[in-house]
Amino acid sequence: MSYEKELAAAKKAVALAARLSQEVQKTLLQSQVWKKSDRSPVTAADYGSQAVVSLVLERELQPEKLSLVAEEETGDLRKQGSEVFLEGITKLVKDTLASEELYAASSLSTDDVLNAIDCGKSEGGCSGCHWVLDPIDGTKGFVRGEQYAVGLALLVEGKVVLGVMACPNLPLASAVCETDKSSHANVGCLFFATRGSGAYVQPLKGNSPPQKVRVSSNENLEEAKFLESYHKPIPIHGTIAKKLGIKALPVRIDSQAKYAALSRGDAEIYLRFTLNGYREYIWDHAAGSIITTEAGGVVCDATGKSLDFSKGKYLAHKTGIIVTTKKLKPWILKAVRESMEEEYLYL
Repeated sequence: MSYEKELAAAKKAVALAARLSQEVQKTLLQSQVWKKSDRSPVTAADYGSQAVVSLVLERELQPEKLSLVAEEETGDLRKQGSEVFLEGITKLVKDTLASEELYAASSLSTDDVLNAIDCGKSEGGCSGCHWVLDPIDGTKGFVRGEQYAVGLALLVEGKVVLGVMACPNLPLASAVCETDKSSHANVGCLFFATRGSGAYVQPLKGNSPPQKVRVSSNENLEEAKFLESYHKPIPIHGTIAKKLGIKALPVRIDSQAKYAALSRGDAEIYLRFTLNGYREYIWDHAAGSIITTEAGGVVCDATGKSLDFSKGKYLAHKTGIIVTTKKLKPWILKAVRESMEEEYLYL
């Protein structure tokens, strides 16, 4: 299948969600950042983006029934004392949709917005079609005014077949050669891919045609650049880099923007090793994984196996996620295996 209809709907939904997020980020105050029950941060953009994507997909893909696996839920929004926050989210969603002529006449209530967010309660799985959404991936980066992404993917029979990702603060040129503050004007990228058709990028603003992206062709590990998340340093990342002979310090970027950067050759390696017991959600990797693989890259766990998105909301994989090029994969897997063995010896 070409998934042309689905891709067009996904691009429209993600671009509108990115537009909403940009409006929020312009004026976001620390007092407007809420804490969810798990203590992770959430903003009006997280909820508003999810509502926009849900509403656009439902309209564009009708009469197909929408199954959406998404990060946010409305429990906190339905509590007493959340009325003003919810009204603000509803206005954001209405204003964003009104910017599109086809949606200008629609009227939305707070209940409509709550129901749109709750549309994301699907569990996914190995059968049928399920959309997978992270409405604001990298909320901490979003709050800092730095990198974040809106990531949307389509699962068919447990396989990712389509991915769209907006990176509103990602430079149109290399993200690695620029500062992460994104103070320059040429920022805002929309990446997309469908299985077997390659990966592409175009500016979020304007009507520039898409350009095909490919991962780096560099085979010299000493010159390789590697990416990691914006958190406390992960010791095993440093061990792996040392074994590979990488000289440059890691480039830290929030969100799935790391996948996007690697897909167009900004870097050769993205490592993600986490604390024991942490389970990865499929929405943190679905869109990025297909964009990278369609750009000629590899996304696998520490044993070299492809990530499994068919087991519900959580990824089924062994420890660690490795994103790299096909040429560098064998060397990286060897360094990962040796580093993990050493780490185990010293526990």
